Amino acid sequence: MSENSLAIRKISDLANPTRFLGLAERVLPWLAGLTALLFAIGLTLCFTTEGDYQQGETVRIMYVHVPSAWLSMMCYTVMAVAALGTLVWRHPLADVAARAAAPIGASFTFLALVTGSLWGKPMWGTWWVWDARLTSVFVLFLMYLGLIALNRAMDEPGKAAKVSAVLILVGFVNIPIIKFSVEWWNTLHQPASVLRLGGSAIDPEFLRPLLVMAVAFTLLFFTLHIAAMRNEIWRRRVTSMRRQAARSAGREV
Repeated sequence: MSENSLAIRKISDLANPTRFLGLAERVLPWLAGLTALLFAIGLTLCFTTEGDYQQGETVRIMYVHVPSAWLSMMCYTVMAVAALGTLVWRHPLADVAARAAAPIGASFTFLALVTGSLWGKPMWGTWWVWDARLTSVFVLFLMYLGLIALNRAMDEPGKAAKVSAVLILVGFVNIPIIKFSVEWWNTLHQPASVLRLGGSAIDPEFLRPLLVMAVAFTLLFFTLHIAAMRNEIWRRRVTSMRRQAARSAGREV
């Protein structure tokens, strides 16, 4: 059997909720441990580096704000891929993945907005401005809240999955707007300074803890996402059992 066939088979195996639950039980302790270790290293680096000569100690907010902002967009991208899985490939766990990711994405987006406001006050002299970057991130936060409300409001899982998937894909247009807003419009935010052609514009003393925290936040997302998917599978199974029990009780009456 070729390597491609083996990879496809493994992905297909994960479509089985029971097998996914078994994988989650094995992976989660290791993911959680590695996440905690990286956070310990990252936070140590964050508080042992010196402050910036211009921003002073407020530069340390960057180590939480920037990874949160990255994860807010990455989480929605994961949801968009899951939405394609629901509408195109009919993957059994695609809707589970999208539904589980929404509250996590909302949390990261809220954290990015709050830390950005705390950082903006001493740097820009204001808590908030309606520039392109801030406004588009706020719209992303509202989109997350809307999707969470929609999933909770609709009782029919199949219909909710399709409607949610369509809305996720329509809303994905906001992700490139957030990413390139600083280049398309005049905003208070500086252009990309970490990942850019010609290398990073950030001093290595600040770049090292930032990258460690970015990896730690990314692993935190995957840890929370897998755990949330596991809980969503169990929730759906319990709901199905209750409905079956209610139907059986109705027939007996």
